[in-house]
Amino acid sequence: MPRAYHHGELRAALVDAARELLAERGAFSVAEVARRCGVSSAAPYRHFPDRAALQAEVALAVAGELRAEVVAATAAHEDPDRRLAEAAAAYTGYSIRHRAGLHVVFAAELSGDRFPELRRAARELIDEYLALCFAAAPSAQDALLLMEQLLTQAHGYATFYLDGVLSLQGYDPAEVRAKSAEAAMTTILGARHS
Repeated sequence: MPRAYHHGELRAALVDAARELLAERGAFSVAEVARRCGVSSAAPYRHFPDRAALQAEVALAVAGELRAEVVAATAAHEDPDRRLAEAAAAYTGYSIRHRAGLHVVFAAELSGDRFPELRRAARELIDEYLALCFAAAPSAQDALLLMEQLLTQAHGYATFYLDGVLSLQGYDPAEVRAKSAEAAMTTILGARHS
């Protein structure tokens, strides 16, 4: 059903519609976004020159929200290992709810220098994870490897849930998030003792 929006708010409505479609289907087209907003297929191009520009705006929102969730998830913990495990779990939880994660932020079609604000937000997100990894790992090289392992694992938990692998086993999103945190702790401790 087309949404109602006030004059001048179409840009925000287009981004919201694209995010809704992403959460529902894992992808969106400009035509679908226009239909959802109840505007002509040409209307989005008055605000975004092409699909990539709309996609970059969505990715920018994802990067900012995900970083905020990581900060919130880690704030209650002092132990570096627990903070890092909660950051990984925050990634899983966010990805399940929004069907968006690093694959949206770092989409190939958004690479390069065309979207500097997105590049800055993506760097801030990665720096948040890196800082947590540096606090938990014995060396810089170990921290980089640990970040790769933890984010891959966290993304895998979300993907398995969204694809039905874990949901068919009866797990709900909160349980998958908890499993992600538990697996992250195992990975963190294992990396320290290897």
